[in-house]
Amino acid sequence: MKISFDLDDTIIPGIKTFETEPQTLIHRIFGIEKIRKGTIELFKELKKQNHIVGIYTTSFRSVFKIKLLFLLNGFSVDFIINQNKHLQALKNSQNKPSKYPSLFNIDIHIDDSKGVALEGEKYNFKTIIVEEDVESWKEFVLKNIEN
Repeated sequence: MKISFDLDDTIIPGIKTFETEPQTLIHRIFGIEKIRKGTIELFKELKKQNHIVGIYTTSFRSVFKIKLLFLLNGFSVDFIINQNKHLQALKNSQNKPSKYPSLFNIDIHIDDSKGVALEGEKYNFKTIIVEEDVESWKEFVLKNIEN
C-alpha cells in the first residue's frame, strides 16, 4: 500500500503541539525541524510491512530539505510531493483540492486537517485524521491502516 503523511501539524509541530523526538547537535546545526515522537519508528514498521511511505505536503519546502529532515532522523522516504509538485499535477485539472492523493496513486493519506478528510469524501480518497492529543500515534496509525 502507498501511504502519504502531511508534515505541518501532523509530523512537524506548528499551531498544534505534541511530543517530539530529541534533537542532536547536527539537527540544530542544519536547522532540522522537530518531528513527532515515534514517527521514524512508525515509518520503519510500515516499511517492514512492505508499504511505500512518503510525504504529501502543501508546504513549499524543497524536496531536498524534506529528504534531509528524514535522512538526519534515520529514515529515507520513498516519495515526496510538495506544493510545487501538487500544483503542477493539478495545472490542467478542473478539480483543485488542497491535496489529491489518488492523483499520485496514494492509497491512504494521514493528515491533521478535517478539511482534508472532507476533500477525501468529495474526491474519493482515503484519509486518516490524527488529532494533536492522540496518545500513541504509532499505534493509532497502524490500527487505522489495518481497518
